[in-house]
Parts: sequence; C-alpha cells; structure tokens
Amino acid sequence: MKQNNSFKNLIDAGKLIVLDGGLSNQLEAQGCNLTTSLWSAELLLNNPQAIIDAHLAYLNAGAQIITSSSYQASIEGFMSKGLSESQAEDLILISVKLAEKAIENFMVNHPNSVRPLIAASIGPYGAYLADGSEYTGHYGTSNDELMKFHSQRLRLLDQSRADILACETIPSYQEAKILVELLNRVETPAWISFSCSSGQHINDGTDIEQVARLFVHHSKVLALGINCTAPEYVSELIDRIKSVVADKAIVVYPNAGEDYDANTKTWLTDGADFDFCDRVGQWYQQGAQIIGGCCRIGPEQIKAITDKLS
Repeated sequence: MKQNNSFKNLIDAGKLIVLDGGLSNQLEAQGCNLTTSLWSAELLLNNPQAIIDAHLAYLNAGAQIITSSSYQASIEGFMSKGLSESQAEDLILISVKLAEKAIENFMVNHPNSVRPLIAASIGPYGAYLADGSEYTGHYGTSNDELMKFHSQRLRLLDQSRADILACETIPSYQEAKILVELLNRVETPAWISFSCSSGQHINDGTDIEQVARLFVHHSKVLALGINCTAPEYVSELIDRIKSVVADKAIVVYPNAGEDYDANTKTWLTDGADFDFCDRVGQWYQQGAQIIGGCCRIGPEQIKAITDKLS
C-alpha cells in the first residue's frame, strides 16, 4: 500500500502553504508556444526542459507545492496526435518525473529547505476538448465517458511519486460526482478545486455548497477549494465552502480576473487590477490554508506571498 502522509502533515501543521502559479503563463514567458490542442502538455513531447525551468521559477519564488504539467495530458489527447496508448501513458508519468527533477535541482542549491511537494494536475474533461468548455461545464457527454476519461489518468498518477492528486478547474456537478467515486479508489491524497462563474456558482450554474457537500465525508480528499476563478469571487466562495465543510483544508488559486478566448487560445488583457498579496492575507484570515495562483499569476506574485510571510 502506498504510504504518503506528507500532504496531510503539511496541512496539520496549520501554517499557510504556498502553491505555485500558472504553469502556462510561465512557459509562455520563457518563449514557448502553447496554442495547440495539447497546450502545455505539448512540451512533454518536444521541450521537457522548459517545464523543468518553469517549475524551478516557482520553487525559487518560494512555492512549497508545484503542480505537474499533466492538466491537459490525456490518453485520448496524445493518441489523437498519433501516439500509442503506452506512449501516452509514459508521457503522463513523465510530467511527474519532470517535477521531481526540478525539485532535485532546487534541493541541490537549497539543501536546508523543506522538500517541496508535487501535485499531479488532473484537469477537467473540457481541457481535453480544448474548446473552452471547462468555462461552461456543459459537455453533453455521458457518465460512462467521463468515468473512462478520468479513471485512466487517475490510475496512472496514483501510481506515480506525486504527493497529491490535484483535480482542478472542475466546472461541472456531473463531473464532480464522477470524481467522488473514482477518488475512493486511489491511495494518494487529493484535493478538488472548482472553477466558478460567480461568488455562488461553479461554471455550470450549480451552487458551490451543493458540490462541496459531495466531498464532506470523503476520506481521500483532504482539501476543497477554487481555482481559475476571478479573484473578486474568492472571499464569498471561501465562506460558502466553509459553511458546509468544516474539517478539510481550503485551497484557493485564482486567475488574474481576465477572460479567456477559446478560439484564439489567449487571455484578454482587460482583466481586473488587484493586489494579489493583499488578497492572500484576507483569504488566509477567512480560512484558506493552501494559496497560489492559476492562469496569469506568475513567480513574481508567488514571491510576494513568501516575502510577506518571511
């Protein structure tokens, strides 16, 4: 049986845990082109060193948890590019190995640091579709199809050296119910975070309290929260989640408040202007323990959090 208490121990310590920021925007800042259907997972094929470098940027900024480059990595997605099923499985596992490599490099230069943890990113079905449907939650697919899609990747990443299974940007009540069942079968601890369209609803219109209740008694899910959500909604969402879930950590990693254009695969530049570091203090006071950033939040914002803590 897999023994993995690192994430639980970190939560039980009661201190703020700093998560990394958006992997895609850091890769783009490094000059990578992510406009394919595989998004950042494309680099698992053609530029793995860029992924290691992006992880290192966040580790050097103070992140205690880095998230693997498997958000948009799926068996179906890789096979659509002409890879075999076994090649696709290998690439998904390589995403965790690249995070391990980054941590090994970091520890060489910071031997007295606490070893950071790896969260294996498990994106929603909509990420595989690459049509922006993770921002609506309306897939028009069956439970069986969602079960098949998630079970393969969860099985693989559960067998990896990841410390956490991060089911993230979940926009759909249907998809959340599927994950309840599948996460009962894993040995690695997990968090689940929802993408929300307001301070009350996830993207498909379901009340955040309704989806949070699905995981109240889930033994494998140690944290619940929000990601890839506009920062102005986060405070209300924290309060709503805590009103129904008392004994789990709260994880929040919002985006920069911009709108995503699924056709051009770009973020519009008229997003909200906000002081990320000041918001972090407010969210922590409300009960959020694991805090980082999603799309368009980079190493500079993560460093601001760690500098404020120190």
